[in-house]
Amino acid sequence: MVEIAYILCTATSFVCAMLLFRGYRRSRARLLFWTGLFFACLTVENGGLFLDNIVFTNVDLWWYRTLWGLLGVSCLLYGMIWREK
Repeated sequence: MVEIAYILCTATSFVCAMLLFRGYRRSRARLLFWTGLFFACLTVENGGLFLDNIVFTNVDLWWYRTLWGLLGVSCLLYGMIWREK
């Protein structure tokens, strides 16, 4: 049952990223791009969570997942603080 939750979280992040990128392509609002990039990084992080806990149970992928989350939050903060002036 936990596997379904991981897959649904990954799919939801992916759909959010695609919708945000599509909105950016139409309107060219930069905040949509940075938010889409954030959700794309969350998609990779959630996929890594599935791989870490379900597929490769004897390998610790915590650092890789955390780096993707940090990259996503960094992109979002950069876009919100410096690129929306």
